[in-house]
Amino acid sequence: MHYYRYSNPEISCWYKYLLFSYNIIFWGVLSDLTKVTRLHGFDPVVLVLVVGGVMFVLGFAGCVGALRENICLLKFFCGAIVLIFTLELAAAVLAFLFQDWVRDRFKEFFENNIKSYRDDIDLQNLIDSLQKINHCCGAQGPDDWDLNIYFNCSTESKSREKCGVPFSCCVPDPAQKVVNTQCGYDIRAQKKNQWDNLIFTKGCIPALEAWLPRNIYIVAGAFIAISLLQIFGIFLARSLISDIEVVKAGHLF
Repeated sequence: MHYYRYSNPEISCWYKYLLFSYNIIFWGVLSDLTKVTRLHGFDPVVLVLVVGGVMFVLGFAGCVGALRENICLLKFFCGAIVLIFTLELAAAVLAFLFQDWVRDRFKEFFENNIKSYRDDIDLQNLIDSLQKINHCCGAQGPDDWDLNIYFNCSTESKSREKCGVPFSCCVPDPAQKVVNTQCGYDIRAQKKNQWDNLIFTKGCIPALEAWLPRNIYIVAGAFIAISLLQIFGIFLARSLISDIEVVKAGHLF
């Protein structure tokens, strides 16, 4: 009996701090994602509350279950991780089968956030990073920036950025050491055949669709890594449950 109590205490402690660390990182990422989840008028606060509540319950069940050697909490934690893992697999399969629906939702997502580009600095940084990394502009092309009131080409617009695009759409000039944040001004007022040398003309959705086949091994590797992490958590919980059951069975003799 003392062998169980003192030879393996590090398992529950290690698992406890792993869960705490995971929750801290998760909340940090989630706080940024809430700014870019405006789909169909969906309130991102609901997403925060639901997912945050699930993570809190899982963290509580895993930490307390391991620390107090509570089989009920550990079984709940293990079952919840199995359910999440199953839902992830189902989502991946459905995304593959219904690619057009996923493409339409992502297009709507991107266009909604183009409208809000100047409303939040974190949102600006996210879109700028996406456009610079993928050498793209807008959802389907530069003209998507007409959706934003500051970049709109309408005659009613008084913005200095009228008929332009963000600097992240500009083709970088190797000779410039300082980023020219005004490089996109009045670009779309010019003829389209003059755009190619000045800005990226491919939309971000076609760019991402072209990126995915080239980096399928990276995407698959990330999915496998996340899956292995979840499987490892299930393994730890099941191992601890088995140990506890063995110890409790020993009390009967």
